[in-house]
Amino acid sequence: MARSFDVPVKYRSELVSRIKTVRRTADPLKKDLSPSILDFGPVRFKLARHFGFCYGVENAIEIAYRALEENPDKRIFLLSEMIHNPHVNEDLQSRGIRFLRTTSGEQLIPFSELASDDVVIIPAFGTTLEIENKLLEIGIDVQSYDTTCPFVEKVWRRAGQIGGNGYSVIVHGKRSHEETQATFSHAAHGLMKASIGVELEAATPVFVVRDLSEATYLSEYIKGEHSAQQLLDRFPGQFSDNFSPERDLTRIGVVNQTTMLATETAEIVTLLKAAMVERYGRDQINDRFADTSDTLCYATNENQDAALALIKSGGKLAIVVGGSNSSNTSHLVELCEVAMPTYFIRSAAQIGGVSEIQHFDINTGQDIVTSDWLDTTEPVDIILTAGASCPDILLDEVIQTVTALVPEARSYDSVLDTFPIS
Repeated sequence: MARSFDVPVKYRSELVSRIKTVRRTADPLKKDLSPSILDFGPVRFKLARHFGFCYGVENAIEIAYRALEENPDKRIFLLSEMIHNPHVNEDLQSRGIRFLRTTSGEQLIPFSELASDDVVIIPAFGTTLEIENKLLEIGIDVQSYDTTCPFVEKVWRRAGQIGGNGYSVIVHGKRSHEETQATFSHAAHGLMKASIGVELEAATPVFVVRDLSEATYLSEYIKGEHSAQQLLDRFPGQFSDNFSPERDLTRIGVVNQTTMLATETAEIVTLLKAAMVERYGRDQINDRFADTSDTLCYATNENQDAALALIKSGGKLAIVVGGSNSSNTSHLVELCEVAMPTYFIRSAAQIGGVSEIQHFDINTGQDIVTSDWLDTTEPVDIILTAGASCPDILLDEVIQTVTALVPEARSYDSVLDTFPIS
């Protein structure tokens, strides 16, 4: 998938672009996960090897801005946030695009207000077959501006395949997240396509687990430690209609919401596979447990592996940039928080000098303010990374804002010159 996208210049950064070009040229196979060092003297930034816009996000942005160019006289809508980054979504709204739903599924504009000549953009997370059906019934084209990430679609195809082979699908994801809702729908209906007037009936049993803790309870059921009713009571709303644990958990396969922690997905796969071995014996495991290891998203893997290498390199504090409702960004924060003070910010505007920084607490789901977060009396190493939906320019602005707070820091241009493009 080595192709370039037409992404607005406003999202680019000369510094970050140079760094990425230099690293890509020196390491085309992406084997070197060591961070890039931006040495400003009293402060050094350690920039993750992989971060920022991924293939699916750049593809979505290109399609959304193309929709604006191609339909100057039409009403244009997004089902919900195209990606989980407020700067991109606010820019699209400023250009006249309206959101039909919130990320949590609240209807902002009734579908009944849409007309057949309206343009509706499907977000990068995809959407459910049920919503596609509603749009088709209105006469809306759901294909021309579908920005669904190809790697999300890959998960759908794999779920459809294993469902067609008689396995139930276990989804590692957040049940309320748009991508997991879409994956749930596509997995439950197999390889069906939405079409006008066709009643959707679940063909494949689907069960969602959010994390290793929930997967552990599921594995305990498989091993006979809980009753079927206890399992259903423990996970209301996380399984498909008419789901029967006794019938539907005898043959399973695991897929994931592509923005989840890849290491946790791997742990869940190992855990559930071990439970199936204990219940049915190792000689039956190939029939009882489907291999779905090829559904992990490359960008999620790369960003998380790069974050781990970044943390290992050491630093006094971490700054992670991205939308507060971005799942993949929150997992980068989780990784960093284990090792050092971590500040999850949407933009440099949240940095109020050395005296305070406003940042998002993933545990409480609220913005908080930390005082005296940056000690400028001694040299400091700051590790810096961003989520897959974060424009490069936002990291650039963080670098410039922080260095402006540090006495005797080297100039931006002098550091830029250390990453020459031949």
